[in-house]
Amino acid sequence: MTITPGGEIKPALTPVSPKIKAPTILVASPKYLGSLKLTSYKTSNKINTKTISKNGVSGIAVVAFAIVMKKLNGTVIVTYRCNARCNMCNRYKKPSKPEEELTIETIKKLPPMYFTNITGGEPFIREDLADIVRELYKKSDRIVISTNGFFTDRIIKLCEEFPKVGIRISIEGLEDTNNKIRGLDDGFNKGYTTLKKLVEMKHPDVGFGMTVQDANAKDLVELYRLSNEMNMEFATASLHNSFYFVEAKNIIKGRPMVAKEFESLINELLKSNSPKKWFRAYFNHGLINYIYGQKRLLPCDMAFDTFFIDPYGDVMPCNGTKEKEVMGNLNETNWDTLWSSEQADKVRQKVRHCDRQCWMIGSVSPAMHKYIWVPATWVIKHKFLRYFKDNKYSMYENKICRDYRDGKVTKEELDKLSTCDINGEISDGLSEKSRQQLINKTGEEIVDADIKAQNIRKA
Repeated sequence: MTITPGGEIKPALTPVSPKIKAPTILVASPKYLGSLKLTSYKTSNKINTKTISKNGVSGIAVVAFAIVMKKLNGTVIVTYRCNARCNMCNRYKKPSKPEEELTIETIKKLPPMYFTNITGGEPFIREDLADIVRELYKKSDRIVISTNGFFTDRIIKLCEEFPKVGIRISIEGLEDTNNKIRGLDDGFNKGYTTLKKLVEMKHPDVGFGMTVQDANAKDLVELYRLSNEMNMEFATASLHNSFYFVEAKNIIKGRPMVAKEFESLINELLKSNSPKKWFRAYFNHGLINYIYGQKRLLPCDMAFDTFFIDPYGDVMPCNGTKEKEVMGNLNETNWDTLWSSEQADKVRQKVRHCDRQCWMIGSVSPAMHKYIWVPATWVIKHKFLRYFKDNKYSMYENKICRDYRDGKVTKEELDKLSTCDINGEISDGLSEKSRQQLINKTGEEIVDADIKAQNIRKA
């Protein structure tokens, strides 16, 4: 903002900070001109307050700037401890130490959010999870917890206290398939029992999610139909490699087979009467594009309107990077300072040049809302084709699927384009203290002992 010699107030034509919306122009009447407090911003993306006086002049208008704080989309990783043994995620091998994990005091520093996902590890390993949810509800319009559903009693108790919290249970296939993938004895029955109890108590926001791979793709449509019968949400993902999963070798080998199952799911979603499911069809269309190693269908705006925070208080753009990218540590500073820091801007530049082409709901959902005309156009087109021409969606609408089918692209070429790093090494995102505990014990031993100790304390 500048003031001319004649007293005219002009806005500075500078980029708007990621945390604020464009300014709203207000006009003050002369009687309020004694001393007007104006809020403005500079190119540093920091908000500054100035007092500007214009006394003794009648009939003039002053332009004031009202900066509206933008609510963000946040994911809170409350722990890296996990009791599951999933084949596509090695996080269970690299747990965090309980005494290092996010405290309520750090949770209090988080900004206003329109949506918050609580995840892990397994969030319900945290004995103080209810306290965390209670604090986050002061800041967030909606909260969803991602869980393996194993701790049924804890989940039911929390949902009784917080009837609006969303629960998403990971189920990776029908019973045998799920138990093999997740490495939990009786894992399917545990998760399914939790789901049924939540339905019986008429909990309004319940669903389950599936990470699709070669081993479970054939169960995809059947699981969707099960969710439909139970009137539940159904979320999908596919294999990814990153520090968060402590994995660098995930890869889909039978792309056409997996894509064909996604094709069937997309047609199931499109024939429904739910607009929400039509847009989920678009998301799954993007998953076909993703498993063929292609450029993502929508821009990635992580670190601009979306963030992750890990158990150590490190704020990150997302969980999809090979190495952990840190914008700042919330244990050590306040949110505004962290979010507008030079380090945060450096990470944003990396995001703008990221080549991993992730297609995960945490980054895609905000993008679908922001660039709504893209999925909306796709939905209108496919609903029109289905209704008027009886044409179903085909995976071969994607040029890459046709090229692979026709031998114009080889599997080796696609592998190089995917987020599979083949035999690459990957960081685990642990603190040094957490890593030290692994010298004499495995992650499985540490977490099993932790859960046993919790049960003894409750007995």
